[in-house]
Amino acid sequence: MNVSDTVSWRKVLPELASTADKITAQLLDDANIVSLTQNSTVFHQGDACKNYLIVLAGKVKVFTRAENGREIVLYRLTQGDSCVLTTSCLFGRKNYPAEGETETDVVALAIPAMPFNDVLQTSTIFRQMVFSSFSSHLSDLITLVEEVAFGKIDIRLARHLLEHCDDNHILTATHQNIATELGTAREVVSRQLKDLESKGYIKINRGNLSINNPEALKKISLSQPG
Repeated sequence: MNVSDTVSWRKVLPELASTADKITAQLLDDANIVSLTQNSTVFHQGDACKNYLIVLAGKVKVFTRAENGREIVLYRLTQGDSCVLTTSCLFGRKNYPAEGETETDVVALAIPAMPFNDVLQTSTIFRQMVFSSFSSHLSDLITLVEEVAFGKIDIRLARHLLEHCDDNHILTATHQNIATELGTAREVVSRQLKDLESKGYIKINRGNLSINNPEALKKISLSQPG
């Protein structure tokens, strides 16, 4: 059975299912269910925005790429999330300023722009849902901008290592992967990682690294820029 056959917006969004008015429920019931495999493109930078998307299962990475090829991850979407850039583009009738890619197999609801805008104007419940999600992810974007602009890379790196390692304190990622997540150059990350390794805090392996002293990294992550 296709995974899309087993995923329902009513199960993913039970609170909305219990409070939705008829027009919102009908909109979501009529929405297209889209299934994408891992590493599929959801949208390209410059694409026209044609649908409001709600993730029912899986994970999507939204990132932007500079002219020099450097990338930075803006945010990720998981079950129940909608894309702040998609919402913004629908509001302003603009093309996508970034790219979206699936990190796992994904199932999503795709609501065409016209019915989306119609129900947005007529349903208070749907409007509250859309703006609540928009506000939440916009706040995350602002935090990211502040960190990239003002945060010290050693603090951000230590925090990233702690937040993304597994239960065995191992992070499977290349230096370039980490640089993309932090919005910096690979050379900067490599230099910082070598410094942490020289202090015995981590061990760099091929394709992954292990954290030997999580308490030391935690102390770095909590330090104040200055």
